[in-house]
Amino acid sequence: MGLLLRLLVAAGLAADAYAHWRFAPDMKFVEGGSIDGDVLFRAQAIVAALAGLLVLVLANRVTYAIAFVVAASAVGALLLYYYVDVGALGPLPDMYDHGWYGEKTISLVGEGIAALAALAGFFTVRTGTRRDAADHASRT
Repeated sequence: MGLLLRLLVAAGLAADAYAHWRFAPDMKFVEGGSIDGDVLFRAQAIVAALAGLLVLVLANRVTYAIAFVVAASAVGALLLYYYVDVGALGPLPDMYDHGWYGEKTISLVGEGIAALAALAGFFTVRTGTRRDAADHASRT
């Protein structure tokens, strides 16, 4: 079960990273804010890829929590900017995009799967504490 969750988190975040990297050049001319849209999209792609790799290499509560925050925040941003034209928010540009296309679906599904799998991993991963070792020793 643990390997499956790790693979789901990594695959979902890979889809997120792909979609954001692919569309980063299109976001260069988004207006508002002090951070360019292409920089924001590239940063999201890199963070998603790193979080996915982190869970693959070291699956613990901290890495699952990081992956959950990355994936869930991406889902939240995608849905917010699809349904609401909030304009520029502080340093963030106006990312409103009411269009829907295949890559957006890939991104949303990947981010959603990654968020749910990371949440499941967070609650099911062994903590590796002395108490776990003592429980295991008492059962054998």
